[in-house]
Amino acid sequence: MNKKVRIGSWITLNHMAIAEIMATAGFEWLCIDIEHSVIDYYDLQVMVATIQSKGVKAFVRVGGNDAIILKRVIDAGVDGIICPMVNTKEEAEHLVANCKYPPQGTRGVGLARAQHYGLDQGFEKYKTDKANQVEIIAQIEHIKAIQNLDSILSVEGIDGTFIGPYDLSGSIGKPGLYDEADVQALIATYEQKAKVVDKWMGFHVIQPQHQLIAEKMAKGYNFIAFSIDTLFLGMSCRNELQKLNIQ
Repeated sequence: MNKKVRIGSWITLNHMAIAEIMATAGFEWLCIDIEHSVIDYYDLQVMVATIQSKGVKAFVRVGGNDAIILKRVIDAGVDGIICPMVNTKEEAEHLVANCKYPPQGTRGVGLARAQHYGLDQGFEKYKTDKANQVEIIAQIEHIKAIQNLDSILSVEGIDGTFIGPYDLSGSIGKPGLYDEADVQALIATYEQKAKVVDKWMGFHVIQPQHQLIAEKMAKGYNFIAFSIDTLFLGMSCRNELQKLNIQ
């Protein structure tokens, strides 16, 4: 696989200023997280538009493989979807169906931001030029997903996968214990299988330390989220205050 490495980051704070600041930092893509945040659909659309206005791809990590959630998010005009807990081939196929118009899928038709609100042949242009370009990334974050990884990767319409080590370790009763041999073995299995197919191979490097990105690139990851808005903000504050060394 020779896909170019794409470095992005993660947004959980619901303000367009956060989206605008991070969209001008040099990331190729940003993911707005509505699974583990209080970001609502209105704020989501404002942030998606803000990110895209800076020439950056806007992804959204949805709360689940749900047709209603996915329909509203994609109609907001996103460039890509990251969906949690895709554990079987059937769930991957269901995800694709939820994101694609017939005949490829079952997505319902609306006239929202993605379709230019129905103006100037907006739906026809969107259907032809953009609808099938929305990237679909399946999160691999359960032992069942590792066991079914070959079949998940085989699903047409799945553009890539994104390992979730937190929940993956939790699925075997060891949440956060990444150094345990059995957790490392699951991650190694993911890496071995994912890097040989022509699909994105993703990882979220939580700590804002650039050297960790290089380590993941060396392992074949090419769709990498670099830290998260709250950690960039919080750790920058703490690090600079510590340098003052005021007694």
